[in-house]
Amino acid sequence: MPGFLRARKRSQASRILNDLGMIDSALDQYAIENNKKTSDPVATADWPSYVKKGSPLYNTGNSLFGTGYGPQTVDQIPQVPSNDYNVLSDVAGTGFWSPYGP
Repeated sequence: MPGFLRARKRSQASRILNDLGMIDSALDQYAIENNKKTSDPVATADWPSYVKKGSPLYNTGNSLFGTGYGPQTVDQIPQVPSNDYNVLSDVAGTGFWSPYGP
């Protein structure tokens, strides 16, 4: 049973890592299409429309734990939400999250 729980948490961590990569790409596309420059803020309402339609990330802008990824900044790497990191830190340490880690 512990192995199953560990594998499940590791899968959840991978999903969040994937979300962060999609957010990073969405921010780049948003910046290009809207003539934004480095350090410009991007509201939570703006970046989800640049990820795959119908995906949970597109629909909510939240992690699978319901934590909002929140507003972002052009040319800054999105970070794993601290609550999610704390929940998953036993199976996904700092090195796992690179470059999106705390």
